[in-house]
Amino acid sequence: MNSFIIGILQQSLIFSIGVMGIYITYKILKFADLSADGSFTLGASVSAILIIKGVNPFISLGVSMLAGALAGIVTGILNVKLKIQDILSSILVMVGLYSINLRVMGKANLPLFNHESIFTEKNTLLIVFIITSLCGIFFTLFFKTKLGYLLKGIGDNENMITSLGINTGSIKIFALSLSNAFIALSGGVLAQYQGFSDINMGTGTMIMGLASIVIGYSIFRRINISNSSIFCIIGTLLYRTSIALSLKVGFNPSDLKLISSIIVVIVLSAGNSKELLIDRKKHSLRREKLSSSSNLREVGSKNA
Repeated sequence: MNSFIIGILQQSLIFSIGVMGIYITYKILKFADLSADGSFTLGASVSAILIIKGVNPFISLGVSMLAGALAGIVTGILNVKLKIQDILSSILVMVGLYSINLRVMGKANLPLFNHESIFTEKNTLLIVFIITSLCGIFFTLFFKTKLGYLLKGIGDNENMITSLGINTGSIKIFALSLSNAFIALSGGVLAQYQGFSDINMGTGTMIMGLASIVIGYSIFRRINISNSSIFCIIGTLLYRTSIALSLKVGFNPSDLKLISSIIVVIVLSAGNSKELLIDRKKHSLRREKLSSSSNLREVGSKNA
């Protein structure tokens, strides 16, 4: 049982790095970046092939982040410079990355069992915790900088930021590169954790990220926590736990994508229901205030 819980915790921390990247585009930039699936595999394939070539495993993760950032830049250029819609530009990059990942690895599956990784003769949970903590700290500090506030402003009201004479296109491209760098790092760490890189390992990354974000946001939106990385980590932990429990009760591994979709639908529906209930309460309170104010006016006019 302990190994089961530790396994869930390790995988949750690894995936939460990618969820932080998805949070940048989905929640802050309001950009539907579907290239996450390809960037995740890109990070894994680059890290795996470099390790096989004899490169230090930690350095391979840095190169994975650069590769992911480059993929994000391409998506940004397609959207900002060539005026291609965000969904279409990210789909084009995702499709292109499939062939690039195959070219990088040379085959569909690349084993790493006989090569040194960042987890060789080390405490796996500790290493994963340190990497995720560093990413969380950077994530938090970045959004307290001027550039981070500008990025939030673009997501909330791009026209206002443009009116200030700021080049929003360049900031968008940077945000996409940063997002995909996080996602690629997550893929690289996972490849070393599980001992292989596979061409299909990034499939469903976007769904996983959305589910984790929605779960974390649904839980913490009423709590005054400004650190969004906590949303991502806790949301990923709950999501991975639900997936692991689904497998434990007897679901087929081939049903994981369906289970992920169902989880997203349930969480989104629950969140929308709560928002609808809150809106109804606000509306009823407004009506009560209006009716009470009208009654007071009538009383006042009668007394006059």
